Amino acid sequence: MRIVIYPHSMEFGGSQRNAIDIATALRERGHELTVFCPPGPLVELVTERGLRYELAPLPRIRPSFAVMKRLCAVVEAADADVVHGFEWPTALEALFGPDRKLGVPAVCTVMSMSVAPFLPSWLPLTVGTESILRTERAHRAEVILLEPPVDTEHDRPVDQIAAKRRLGIAPETLVVSLVTRLAKELKREGILTAIEAAGALAREFPVTLVIAGDGPIRAEVEAAALRANTAAGTQAVLLTGTLVDPRPVYDAADIALGMGGSALRSMAFTKPLIVQGEQGFWRVLEPDSLSGFTENGWFGIGAPGEERDGAARLGRLLRPLLEDADHRDELGSFSRATVESRYGLPAAAELLEDFYLRAVARSKASPRAPSRLLAPYLSVTGYEMRRKVRRRLGGVVSDDFNSLASIQLQSERSVSR
Repeated sequence: MRIVIYPHSMEFGGSQRNAIDIATALRERGHELTVFCPPGPLVELVTERGLRYELAPLPRIRPSFAVMKRLCAVVEAADADVVHGFEWPTALEALFGPDRKLGVPAVCTVMSMSVAPFLPSWLPLTVGTESILRTERAHRAEVILLEPPVDTEHDRPVDQIAAKRRLGIAPETLVVSLVTRLAKELKREGILTAIEAAGALAREFPVTLVIAGDGPIRAEVEAAALRANTAAGTQAVLLTGTLVDPRPVYDAADIALGMGGSALRSMAFTKPLIVQGEQGFWRVLEPDSLSGFTENGWFGIGAPGEERDGAARLGRLLRPLLEDADHRDELGSFSRATVESRYGLPAAAELLEDFYLRAVARSKASPRAPSRLLAPYLSVTGYEMRRKVRRRLGGVVSDDFNSLASIQLQSERSVSR
């Protein structure tokens, strides 16, 4: 097949990294791949993988007519069979662009915590958790579960001591890793909590929290790290900034913190994992907790009152792991086995092949009338205009479908169904 993969961003993040990994796996299975993407740091990874790519214009509002025009040209030049958009903006641009104009079917992957209501029910969709799958099946014709895939050949332990030295850390120092975007939404609370916990633990253990990533709250994170290091009298926190290839940070870790795709990648490096969430949520991955993460995603929301005890709670989870190397090894082996059995990239690529073939067959059998696009177009443009007004008025404008409120709403919908 000839496939165009369209990530919503090329900044560091789980969904766009999943798109690149999937494109690589499909290319290795003999398909012709083109990655259509905006400029950003991850373009370097696309180039490193030897994937063909075309740059998209940077839009000011979504869906963008300029992007759709360019996407149609790319799809036509590639003689593509299907366009795969990752997250709602790219999926709608594929739907309003090449699907409508060229008859090339669009499909969508949502790795966010909830599904935008303006994605039409007849758009083929993949979602990342079992709870969202159940909710979407109630009103969607074609939806499958595509959990965040992990390239277990690319992401695997190599040499922990060498990785520590590469970061300027002594071999005997215990490393806690956190590979994340330094963003306010969903990330800020956990990052600052981890820094506070590391600062306290560094007075008892030879431990360094390594944070790899960049983003809008970088200055706040740097200030918190400086306070923690000063209070501990040692390098309790190390900030690496942006790393195109964060594998040395995963490899250097003795314990990993994380959520979503980053949590899964750390597991591939045979690391014990503490899953990060919001409102004081931290939980160790172990056999008894696995089902909760496979059901609801690699994230969580703390019980009422836990947000006041986040750093102390994380410290209580870290302490026994810092003290017991055998327990770390046991949980690390469980992490790797879980990823290999459930989140392998080859299985995801095979699943998508069938998904694409069904989308192409359905599109040929029953072409969609252009009038069916009117309602989703009006809905999404109204949504974007409201966001633009909020921004003009100085309000906080976040990704409404990957926010704490959206997670809570999705959870309520799942339970009610």
